[in-house]
Amino acid sequence: MIASVIIDLEPLAVIFLNLPIPLHGFFHSYLGASITALVLSVFVNPFRKYLNKIVSLFGLHQSSSFRHIIASSLIGTYSHVLLDSFLYIEMNPFFPILGNPFTGIFLDGAVYTFCVIAGLVGFFAYMLRAIFKPGVIETIDDPFP
Repeated sequence: MIASVIIDLEPLAVIFLNLPIPLHGFFHSYLGASITALVLSVFVNPFRKYLNKIVSLFGLHQSSSFRHIIASSLIGTYSHVLLDSFLYIEMNPFFPILGNPFTGIFLDGAVYTFCVIAGLVGFFAYMLRAIFKPGVIETIDDPFP
């Protein structure tokens, strides 16, 4: 989840710092996304035990390894770049190759609609799992013993 959102620190910095660079620059490319995912994975890995306890509060019991963290980070950053590629002409998803071959393939509304529908499907799948699988969502007295 962090990996799919962290890439938007780039346009946030451009807006707030009034930088004279494209809103969706280097980190909105697959090369930038790869670097982001790897750095994030190295940073998150030492905290995976604590993060697993936090997500278990939501009934999402999991065990993670560094390999899983890297894979998840790459999926998060690459999916972000892919979805944004359909929306923003200034992106260069295959940097250092310039240009964005994906703009105009879908209407902007279709991309946003897909994201909303995917989010709703995920939410309802989570809720069904919680309802029909007793003990999935449980209270943990002390998540950090």
